[in-house]
Order: sequence, then structure tokens, then C-alpha cells
Amino acid sequence: MEILSGRVLLRPVDMQRSLAFYRDVLGLAIAREFPGGTVFFMGSGYLELSGSAEAPPGPAVALWMQVRDLEAAHRELADHVVREPRQEPWGLHEMWIADPDGTRIVLVQVPEDHPIRRDQR
Repeated sequence: MEILSGRVLLRPVDMQRSLAFYRDVLGLAIAREFPGGTVFFMGSGYLELSGSAEAPPGPAVALWMQVRDLEAAHRELADHVVREPRQEPWGLHEMWIADPDGTRIVLVQVPEDHPIRRDQR
């Protein structure tokens, strides 16, 4: 099997509220729209909001988004923070926010000296 592309799919409880959050609060650009759904660019991946859910997905689902400046993201998204920025034992700087349905979004800044930045070839 050859995987050509991928995306994360979320089924929001309130589509308009979730669209406004991802578009206006996080500032994700729209990759495409179709009846009943919107696909956002999410770094090198995609996030699709489509369909609907009766209840939020709960803590089993989280999105991971790398940012260039976690301090700036903290200031910009202060109303949505559910866990303050901190350095994790594995060396990444992380802050957690939540979307309108409570889906956790882990915002990550990779320090300059972290192994994830080095070419492993």
C-alpha cells in the first residue's frame, strides 16, 4: 500500500462555531470547501471539518500543531489555554488549548538544539 496523502477529520457539534475557531482564532487557511465541509491547511497536513457529532470526541483525540513562537501563541490564544506553556521531559515546549468542542490542541515549539531538528540521514 502506498499512502499518497492524509488529513485529520473532525465532526463538530456546532459547525459554524468550529469553522470560526479554526479560521478566525487559529488563522488556518482554507484549502477547499464542499457542501457540508471545509478543509484547512494545517502545516504540512490538512484538517477537515465535516458532518456533525452529537457530543465532543473527548480526551482520546488531540491535534498536534508545531508553532514557531509559543510565547506569541500564548499571548494570542490566552482565552483558549487549558494548560500553560512548559518544557516537557522530552525537550519540547508545549501548551494546550481547546477548540469549541473541547478537542485538545497541543501547540509545540521545537527548541533549536532539539534532536527533532537534526537531519537523521
